[in-house]
Amino acid sequence: MTYGYVYVAQIAQGANPNQCLKAMIEAESYHGPSLIIAYAPCINHGIKGGMSIAQTEEKKAVDAGYWHLFRYDPRRAMEGKNPFQLDSKAPKAEYEDFIMGEVRYNSLARSNPERAKVLFAKAEKAAKEKYEKLVKMAEQD
Repeated sequence: MTYGYVYVAQIAQGANPNQCLKAMIEAESYHGPSLIIAYAPCINHGIKGGMSIAQTEEKKAVDAGYWHLFRYDPRRAMEGKNPFQLDSKAPKAEYEDFIMGEVRYNSLARSNPERAKVLFAKAEKAAKEKYEKLVKMAEQD
């Protein structure tokens, strides 16, 4: 997005299949470099419900503000529109509830609760700040 001529999207199929498909269609039709960054849980995340609920985990990540959905299409700038579109809504679930659903995070909470508390608070603050920045980007003319 910094370059201004690259199509960039951040997606999570389980959170918003329509946004995912739209991003893929836009990226494919763009005559220039395109980058799609997808949230894709893997077995190493240690999802408590197992990999069979990976799509649900993606939705939880977006709902908690852990992962944000957006599209940056340089063609919109040529039309006088903001090329950045934020597709995520404000977080509506608890950040820590989401991360504690994955072994990679809750194992730290079990082994070093004091350190985990500090790190989780920093991560949540960073996620909120990132969302606020994305909202401002989407509001620019």
